[in-house]
Amino acid sequence: MNRKGTKSQRVIGKTGEEVAANYLKQNGYEILEQNYYYNHGEIDIVAKEGNALVFVEVKSRRSTKFGEPEESVTPKKQQLLRRTAEGYVTEKNIGEMDCRFDVVSVMMKNGKEECKILKDCF
Repeated sequence: MNRKGTKSQRVIGKTGEEVAANYLKQNGYEILEQNYYYNHGEIDIVAKEGNALVFVEVKSRRSTKFGEPEESVTPKKQQLLRRTAEGYVTEKNIGEMDCRFDVVSVMMKNGKEECKILKDCF
């Protein structure tokens, strides 16, 4: 992959994360952090919805040529997200609290973004 392609993917990813954060806010989520890093993992968005702490993975695409965006959250990625979330809970000294993993799928076509929230995915 060339540098231009990599930069383009980063721009799509960053734009998708901002679109997703706004969409989550509109749907009653409180954004606590964005781009939380722990060891070699990253959680795109950490939020609260009701009494639940929600770790959100954002997947953005411009087409479905390679499937829906959420289909790219592989078991390996899920495992890394779980470890990163455990680091967050430990680092922030969070006691007993319901936690879950949501995925926000962002499709960017023809200058429009379409989002969907998939709750408690794994």
